[in-house]
Amino acid sequence: MKPEDPPHHGAVQLENAPASEAGKMNRRILMSILGLSAMICTDRASADVKLPAIFSDHMVLQQQIPLRIWGWAAAGEMVTVSIGSNTETVKTSENGRWEVKLREMIASKTPTSIKVQGKNSVEITDVLIGEVWLCSGQSNMEWPVAACVNAKEEIAAAQYPMIRHIKVPLVPSTTPLDNFQSAWQVCSPETAGGFTACGYFMARKLQKDLDVPVGLINSSWGGTRVEPWTPPVGFQRVDALQTIYQSVVGRTPGTPEYRSRLESHVKAIEAWTTKANVALKESLSSGVEPSPAFPTELAPFTSNQDPTMLYNGMIHSLVGFPIRGAIWYQGESNHGEGMLYLEKKKALIGGWRELWGQGEFPFYYVQIAPFRYGNEDPTILAKFWEAQAAVQTISHTGMVVINDIATVNDIHPPNKQDVGLRLALLALKNDFGKADVVANSPEFDGMEMLNERLKVSFKNTGGGLKTRHGKPVNHFEIIGVGSNGFQPATGVIEGDSVVLTSDKVAAPVAFRFAWHMLAEPNLCGGTGLPVGAVRGGEVPDFLSSLPVAKEYSLVYDLDLNHLSHDIRYDVDRSDMIKSFDRIGYLVELTAAGGEEKQVFVSMEAFTNDVNKIGVPTIASGGRFQQTVQSMDVFSNLSSITSGTGIPTGNIEFWPDNYGVINGARVVGASSDIYDFGDETAPPADGYGSMQIHNFGAKQTLFSINHWVTGAGADLGIGNGPERSPDWTFSANGGSYSSKRLRVYVREPK
Repeated sequence: MKPEDPPHHGAVQLENAPASEAGKMNRRILMSILGLSAMICTDRASADVKLPAIFSDHMVLQQQIPLRIWGWAAAGEMVTVSIGSNTETVKTSENGRWEVKLREMIASKTPTSIKVQGKNSVEITDVLIGEVWLCSGQSNMEWPVAACVNAKEEIAAAQYPMIRHIKVPLVPSTTPLDNFQSAWQVCSPETAGGFTACGYFMARKLQKDLDVPVGLINSSWGGTRVEPWTPPVGFQRVDALQTIYQSVVGRTPGTPEYRSRLESHVKAIEAWTTKANVALKESLSSGVEPSPAFPTELAPFTSNQDPTMLYNGMIHSLVGFPIRGAIWYQGESNHGEGMLYLEKKKALIGGWRELWGQGEFPFYYVQIAPFRYGNEDPTILAKFWEAQAAVQTISHTGMVVINDIATVNDIHPPNKQDVGLRLALLALKNDFGKADVVANSPEFDGMEMLNERLKVSFKNTGGGLKTRHGKPVNHFEIIGVGSNGFQPATGVIEGDSVVLTSDKVAAPVAFRFAWHMLAEPNLCGGTGLPVGAVRGGEVPDFLSSLPVAKEYSLVYDLDLNHLSHDIRYDVDRSDMIKSFDRIGYLVELTAAGGEEKQVFVSMEAFTNDVNKIGVPTIASGGRFQQTVQSMDVFSNLSSITSGTGIPTGNIEFWPDNYGVINGARVVGASSDIYDFGDETAPPADGYGSMQIHNFGAKQTLFSINHWVTGAGADLGIGNGPERSPDWTFSANGGSYSSKRLRVYVREPK
């Protein structure tokens, strides 16, 4: 299946649904919102006592926590709420809302009832007291038991009447909703197939071990990001997310920010109207300028991907309902954000906890599984795993690692049994006094450099490390000063540690483990819980790992922010170079989010004119389309084929325009796309190409095109988009926070 691409802004789409089904889904959601609004309005207008859907037959109430129960009735009405002898009476507020807080109760498998008495009476039956968990996130949390592995057998065996489940409908909203339409279900073979699989298998373990009822509130939606689940106060409390917070409050009617911006717009419209009326009266020949457009920053959010939209529609109505804690399985739709995701999780968790008013209730979550995210840099997912692991720095949180049960070509691993079990282990250990339970995967605990070896130690190993099926340790890499990037390492387990070596790294100083989107490592603790992706040590500066300092001399240094028609190098030592036998190019690009891409390419000299080895402008006279000999490639990107003496290098250096025709007949190149085999075209002083390729691997090593446009230049390391892997027409130069080109030569000794 394809990955969960977030729906387009402004659209509410059913994940992986055809456009026609998405349209039907939009209409169903709209009707649901309208119906819900009508229901709430009716509730408020009626004198009858009513309760929200979360309080309904077959529900589970949280034990050992004061029981907050609320609803609506006529303004000023006296309402009494009772669970047996546990009774409170309250007067309804002016807006018709009432709320009581009953004393806490202990778990009970004997059904009871909630009785609410006002001018009319309401009774909720078959109520159990036990453990209640909120289950939220995207499709891997929404994933039902009916779609998991061994589904038929699991459903047939689902005779657990002490487990109850309620599904919150998929409803985004620009304003907080007080209710939804749904009902609690008793677990049975007839109902369990629709339960959240992660939640169900967690509940099954808890129910068996604790012998208490378990309630699951399933509020999840496939393909969604974390931002829509987050309340405004969550964003407000996190410094790194103030832009999002200001966007939210700026779109919220009634806030000072909204009022100020709207007043400014109204004044602008009034001023325009005055001018337009004058123009009408005087028949001005010059006409009238267009009226001011409505400010986009005031336009309400419309998508289920926009900040707060799912908090408003699917969480707000639950806030304050007593729960033990929350479980969360989400991240696929945010996986390219690195450590920014940690800040967003601070907002989500902190916002929920603050509004619930239950203190730091437990929040357990699932680290997303290895998956093939197309052609993106395979280390991006590893950096996201690192951010997910860092969420554990937030108090009373815990993470489940699942890299041992992944399906790398399916973003929905069907083994939800182990996921639910591992979530349950965290709860049993941390919340139910099962101190002897090993619930956490082994975690990095330190590193020791031992000359040619690196010793990596772990904690929470559950009696020492091992590998699944007794196979050799895999997916470790090490790096040393002067080495060619990270190299695969051989690992030997010694108790709670792994000793790493590589014949390509003389003195390792840093390591990384499972640092690839497809990594399915076999290292685990004594209980079988897998070790998650991790890195440690001080990685040497990329330049220090290259043979540049000892073998090469710098000729040109150019900050690519200074690109223009007339290239002026920040450093130009060309007049000091007499002869050379190799040429090297170092390109470094840093994205706005901080991701660094670096490549150093060298080859035998393809010219003896030092003035022609830089950016190939008309003035320099550089124009080359040819293969190069003995190419060496070093990069911090694992997606680039590194190595020495590569025989399949070629360059396309010219100031001309060019087309897709493979005029030079480069092996493997296409005549339909811009790649490593293109053909020059007039004018000679045109678009411009400075590209080096490994045609044997069908890879662009780096591209600097269209430099005459400055920030609009095409810049890239590695392959670009599918239709132009050499980055032609990408116009992305302005997207990098820093960008630099250095050109070197090796002078004969």
